[in-house]
Formats: sequence, structure tokens, C-alpha cells
Amino acid sequence: MENFELVENDVPDPGPGEVLVESRYLSVDPYMRGRMRDAESYAEPWDVGDVMKAAVVGDVVESNHPDFESGDVVTGELRWAEYATADGDALQPVDPDLAPVSTALGVLGMPGRTAYFGLLEVAEPKPGDTVLVSGAAGAVGSAVGQIAKQNGCRVVGVAGAEEKTDWLTDDLGFDAAINYETADNLYSAVGEACPEGVDVYYDNVGGEITDAAFANLNEFARVAVCGQISLYNATEQPVGPRKLATLIEKKARVQGFIVSDFAVHFREATERLAQWVAQGDLQYEETVTEGFENMPEAFLGLFEGVNIGKQLVKVED
Repeated sequence: MENFELVENDVPDPGPGEVLVESRYLSVDPYMRGRMRDAESYAEPWDVGDVMKAAVVGDVVESNHPDFESGDVVTGELRWAEYATADGDALQPVDPDLAPVSTALGVLGMPGRTAYFGLLEVAEPKPGDTVLVSGAAGAVGSAVGQIAKQNGCRVVGVAGAEEKTDWLTDDLGFDAAINYETADNLYSAVGEACPEGVDVYYDNVGGEITDAAFANLNEFARVAVCGQISLYNATEQPVGPRKLATLIEKKARVQGFIVSDFAVHFREATERLAQWVAQGDLQYEETVTEGFENMPEAFLGLFEGVNIGKQLVKVED
């Protein structure tokens, strides 16, 4: 935690067109790690000493924007802070009657939409396909598997603890799950869990798990590259890509994507996800860390696999 500093300041006043928000829940996400290094990426890096930012759900305290008033619940990207101001145009309203407001950061927020578009628009699953999901017990992966099941696919998840693999099969309806921590050979484990091969691979982690997935791809397989969390803390990038010959042989397609590519369809996705949640067809889990001062601990825990589902920080009342 020596790389983080907790600073106390006065509660800011909102300027013209701005809104003052009191945070209820703050999100921590793997992509934030990429913004901590000065390297080319889809998200601009933070400078040393900058205040971290995150997706936040909170209550409007004071508003100078016509679309919001005191007491409204909103979400947006705000500073890691108990109170923060934001341009009202950059905030979205949250309906507390739709689902618990925390879901605006998880299954009904960026992770849910990432699962929705990455699977349905990028990977294009067909009924009968075998879908392999890495990072399957996370907020994105767990939703991917359930959406794939609704689309008539056989679903196999990869996670790093027995508690997680049990959750995937017993609670979420995955057909099989692989614990990469205990598997003697990942290539064989994927082959055994996917005896007819892999038609869709939804990649959240990269590394050896992805190597094993590529070795088991079927002809015309589709790979959606969402994240590479196994590499985010690497001081040196491993040699690669190493499996391109497999893509030639299998005539497979690999496509990276960013959820913001589909921004014009966010409302449609959120409404559909909310319907599935209300019907009980899309389950979710939240790992909640209490106390704003524990934001760094919650963030670093992502890379140790301590969370099941969406990792959130709840600001204590």
C-alpha cells in the first residue's frame, strides 16, 4: 500500500453545470492497472500523484445541472473520493427500483455490457457451440457464461479456486469448470472439459490459459479478447504471440474490443440485462470491501483473485 496516499480535503463546491456527488459504492477494475504505466493504450495513463478515478454510484448532494437534483442517484467516472464533482453531462441516472444500485457498477454496468457485447457481437455464438471463458468467476466472465447458456451453448469456465469453480457449475449452470491452480496440465484440462473442441473463447486473462485454449480451437472458432489480467503486472512482456500457426490451421478469428465501441447501444443492453436479472436468468455476485480507506487493498486483490463476481468498495455511512 506504500504506493498510495490518502489525503483529506474540503468538500468541493460544484461549478456551473456540475454536480456534487457523495459516493456510495466505488468500482475497482483490472484496466486501471494499465493506466498506471506510461505506455500506449486505449485509456490515457495517469501521472504519478494523480488522483485515481473509478466508476462510482452515489447520491447528488448539490446540483447546478438541469437534469439532476439533490437526492438523485447517479453513476459516472469520478475521483477516488467520498465526495466529488462532475460535469452533469457525464453522469447517468440510476433507478433504485430496477435493482440494487450497486449493480450499476457490475451486472447492469460496464462489466455486464462488456460481457453482452463481447459475446453476442464479437464472438457471435451459435446454438450448440462450446464456449470457453477464462476469468469465469469475475464480473464479466460469469455474465458471459450465463448469456452463452441462454443462447444454447455448452459453457466451460476457467477460474482459480475450488470455491469459484463450484459456484460456476452449481449456481450459474456452467456445464464444466477448470481450476487452473490445481490442473496438472492446462492443455489436457481444456481438452477434457471440451471434448468436441472450442468454438468460442472469451479471453479475460491471456498467458498460459490462452495458450491452452488456442491449442483446442475448432475450425472457424472465434476468440474475443477482452482482457489480459495475467500480464498486467508483468515487468517484462513474454515472447509472443506464439500460437498464430494454430489460427491458420483452424481458420480462426481473433478480435480485441473495447466496450465503448458499442456505446450507442448501451441502453438496449442494460434493459435486456436488467430483464434477465429480474427473471432470475442472470445471477450475479458482489465482493464488497467496507470502507473508503480500503480502496487500494480492494484494487490489488483483483490481481490475487480474491474476489468472486464484481469487486466493489462501499463507503461506510
